[in-house]
Amino acid sequence: MATARGLRPLLTLSRCSRGRGGAPGAPGSRALAGVAPGASQVDNSSGFLGRRPHRRHPGVLQLPCVRVPPVLAAAARALLLESSLPGVEAQVPALRNYLWSRRVPVEPEELQRRARRLEERLLEDADVPPAEERLRQAVLQTLRRTTYHWQELTYNERLSLVYMAARLDGGFAAVSRAFHEIRTRVPKFQPQTLMDFGSGTGSVTWAAHSAWGQSLREYMCVDSSAAMLDLAEKLLRGGSASGEPHVPGVFFRQFLPVSPKVQFDVVVSAFSLSELPSKADRTETIQTLWRKTGHFLILVENGTKAGHCLLMDARDLVLKGKEKSPLDPRPGFVFAPCPHELPCPQLAASKPLACSFSQAYHCIPFSWNKKKQKEEKFSMVILARGRPEEAPRWPRLTQPVLKRPRHVHCHLCCPDGHMQHAVITARQHGRDLYRCARVSSWGDLLPVITPSESELPPSPAEDPLRVDKDA
Repeated sequence: MATARGLRPLLTLSRCSRGRGGAPGAPGSRALAGVAPGASQVDNSSGFLGRRPHRRHPGVLQLPCVRVPPVLAAAARALLLESSLPGVEAQVPALRNYLWSRRVPVEPEELQRRARRLEERLLEDADVPPAEERLRQAVLQTLRRTTYHWQELTYNERLSLVYMAARLDGGFAAVSRAFHEIRTRVPKFQPQTLMDFGSGTGSVTWAAHSAWGQSLREYMCVDSSAAMLDLAEKLLRGGSASGEPHVPGVFFRQFLPVSPKVQFDVVVSAFSLSELPSKADRTETIQTLWRKTGHFLILVENGTKAGHCLLMDARDLVLKGKEKSPLDPRPGFVFAPCPHELPCPQLAASKPLACSFSQAYHCIPFSWNKKKQKEEKFSMVILARGRPEEAPRWPRLTQPVLKRPRHVHCHLCCPDGHMQHAVITARQHGRDLYRCARVSSWGDLLPVITPSESELPPSPAEDPLRVDKDA
């Protein structure tokens, strides 16, 4: 095991590289990358490894390649063949790419600020002030060219089928990964009720049934599209409107339940917040979903910077906001992926990055699917009722582990709210930590502890590799 004394020269190197302007993880500073204090020694105080191999340490959360239930895949193929949609092979990738690049609409206040800045810039650049009408036309033309044009999607019967063919298996994989996180870290949790906001084709219901089918008794699916709800119900019945549902206890609604007293053990919103037309609608929806949450609120969006920012806004709203009628006095905390409630270090960097994860899945064997397996890239936030002390606060791997001879590079989001580039070796940090890091994957937790701040060398300035006393 490494001690704080052994870390001092590495920390000194890290401070020197920072003084020369090198950023941690940048190519020019890779040789000087120090081991983060958050990755000082393995958290084996309780002997959690026991006789288990390192590849099964409790921080391993990677889910093997998932597969849509055969009944659901067969129903989706039957419905698509029955509809005989023309040109579906071209529409599926087009819709998938459109949804991936989708962003939230620009608020009217932001549009006004952009218009004022453009007007001031045009007036400064012009030798002779243009006429008012010409200035207005120039501002409008520039705004039309540079502003994202958000449009509400209306899912009729045709578009619902295309969405099913494009997103059913990928959405199932992303939500399955979120459920796997809860099942692995809280194996005693057995939910009985679930609500899915923006349920779409019902992939959340199928994933929840695969995870907790023995305990779940009620599934509430909420979607504003009647055509999408009809399609989800047909999928549950094996592709027909008269068959027996393969998942019992599923109810469909077009609006959220009104009663504030009704709570669900698990509340899910997967790829739905980006479909709301304004920030006010998102705020009201998130507050309603949190009031409906009894234990876990799961939010999933695309693994893009836009999707990640959307989830961080929702996370901050729940953690800092006050509910209108708080019937549940229990506070909320971030269960995953963040090991803290501080601002996201990925967005605070000089070049903001999306905190995303990847999940492999077997594709539904449609005729146009040439690949048997694909990767679903997504961002997620799981909020829980209770206290953060109830869950382990271990750093999370935010990128794939780079394995090199006798050392590994790990990019960690640490409990002190900072990103750390840790270079872990068996000689400096012990055999247990090195092996645990080497077998870990993107999205796993690294079971390490932090030495107390008194054991570290003093720093005259605030150090980006500072130690959190409570970690």
